[in-house]
Amino acid sequence: MSSLPVSISSPQPTPLEVLGQVFGYQHFRGPQEAIVEHVVQGGDALVLMPTGGGKSLCYQIPAIVRQNAGHGVTIVISPLIALMHDQVGALIEAGVSAAFLNSTQSFEESSQLEKQLLRNELTLLYAAPERINTPRMKGLLASLHERGLLSLFAIDEAHCVSQWGHDFRPEYRSLSLLHETFPDVPRMALTATADALTRQDMIERLKLEDAREFVSSFDRPNIRYTIVEKTDPARQLLRFIESEHHGEAGIVYCQSRKRVEEIADTLQDAGIKAMAYHAGLDSALRQQRQDRFLREEGMVMVATIAFGMGIDKPDVRFVAHLDMPKNIEGYYQETGRAGRDGQSADAWMMYGLQDVVNQRRMIDTSEAASEAFKQVMRGKLDALLSLAEDTRCRRVSLLGYFGEASEPCGNCDNCLQPPAVWDATEAARKMLSCIYRVQQASGISFGAGHLMDILRGKATEKVAQYGHDNLSTFGIGSDLAEAQWRSVLRQLIAKNMVRVDAEAFNTLQLMPDARQVLKGEVSVVLRQQALASKADRPRRGSKTLVKTSVKGLAEAALNAGALERLARLKAWRGEVAREHNLPAFVIFHDATLRAIAEQAPQSLQDLEGISGMGTKKLQAYGAEVLRVCAASA
Repeated sequence: MSSLPVSISSPQPTPLEVLGQVFGYQHFRGPQEAIVEHVVQGGDALVLMPTGGGKSLCYQIPAIVRQNAGHGVTIVISPLIALMHDQVGALIEAGVSAAFLNSTQSFEESSQLEKQLLRNELTLLYAAPERINTPRMKGLLASLHERGLLSLFAIDEAHCVSQWGHDFRPEYRSLSLLHETFPDVPRMALTATADALTRQDMIERLKLEDAREFVSSFDRPNIRYTIVEKTDPARQLLRFIESEHHGEAGIVYCQSRKRVEEIADTLQDAGIKAMAYHAGLDSALRQQRQDRFLREEGMVMVATIAFGMGIDKPDVRFVAHLDMPKNIEGYYQETGRAGRDGQSADAWMMYGLQDVVNQRRMIDTSEAASEAFKQVMRGKLDALLSLAEDTRCRRVSLLGYFGEASEPCGNCDNCLQPPAVWDATEAARKMLSCIYRVQQASGISFGAGHLMDILRGKATEKVAQYGHDNLSTFGIGSDLAEAQWRSVLRQLIAKNMVRVDAEAFNTLQLMPDARQVLKGEVSVVLRQQALASKADRPRRGSKTLVKTSVKGLAEAALNAGALERLARLKAWRGEVAREHNLPAFVIFHDATLRAIAEQAPQSLQDLEGISGMGTKKLQAYGAEVLRVCAASA
């Protein structure tokens, strides 16, 4: 039995025919075509493509073409059960024979799937890396290989194999066995995020030294990047959501479980549909909430980084970080969950001095990590600090980290409202001198709060206890408020002039780069600390259009009849999605429904060629779509 979708008309379809007839798209995007052609011919590949760039098609189309050519099944290694379920559901909707093997299935269900595989009835099989390494799965793969039915291995989220990656999973290391056991079966590794160090580690760990590398642009031009100073996180977040994304779906990342629960409660109290998600919740409850986020419109998920990998929801309009991530790769990966549909979205992050201290402490106090590993992690954190404090275009800084040159985007906070800078040389010298004088006088170091009390001339009990009110630096910084001194200190840390020693109670240490400043050999220019009364983000003024919701922008051109059709189509889609236990976007994306509503089709032929309307979906839903449209006339 062939697993070729019924929607394919050609006996040996080309990749372009599969793209159009199965998935409903007329053209490949970016490097997709070159990747697909290379893999179809049996080549190994390493694919770096941003979230929303169409990575899945890069292995799904070769799987269909190669299966039809007699090569058998494609094995997709995927890290998350929820992701497997939705991707398999989407493939089945498109007419592709696909399945997954994971811990949610009974022994009988797994056995039935194994029989289907051996009968060559499946085009794609999804499995977790843990499953691949079991004796039973190894035996199944060996049997498929003996029959010539093992077509391709696709390793998704491949950055998980690297200790330098932001989502390291040790079980991914075992995937080197694929090359060792089945050297003649092509392999491809795919990820949205990997710097040069992580990329090299992926190549070595997965034995892909001879693979062709396909590196797409890391640019997500539809995402607007904004980084604000942290003053009152809950209030700042509420103002951001209510003014920019009222009623729209978003993700809010917090560092701790406690903080997740508190922020979720705050949003709910403000009338915002919000849920908490973290590893401390029961697995069934986590699954229930993830399903709700994927299926309901306008839901905000407040979560730790335990949530997000593989989230395919296309209409996430914002990703907000209330605490600073560990590195730029994590930040990029998490912000990439916004705007997967290509429509405008926001990546909004706040951070403060305590974020820097917390992240340093987590690195420095890690007992499991070697000093060499810690040093690399410090470098990655420093790069993120530089991004946060940079006065240049955020996009230029972000892409530069991944080795990609770019021009100012005109759409980030720094482009829309260039930050004010000031000559902070004298303030920096005061801060650095104070750190030096305190250590010299006491023989020990102190933390940020105590140093600022000395600078500002506050006669606290601790200051008096150590005699620090007698230092020459006592009171020399009374001209600046504490918030301004925190801004100065934060930026000196980012510039590697001051180090937070987490192993010595977060005390401050001078770094070698501070010497030139103290000697008066170099000047220091810093971002000016924003006043708390000002807006936390730039407003779109004369440089660009006033912000309008994505829904409003996309539907503004529709007339009254089209808007009614769209509303009815969305309601119908919701019913179908519930019947199939799938997110609504798996049935049809919003863009497809808008195109249908605008064209007001009268026949099945009118539906052909609409983006996202593959042959199988036309057969399955075409008549119903026409009925819904006619009811709106």
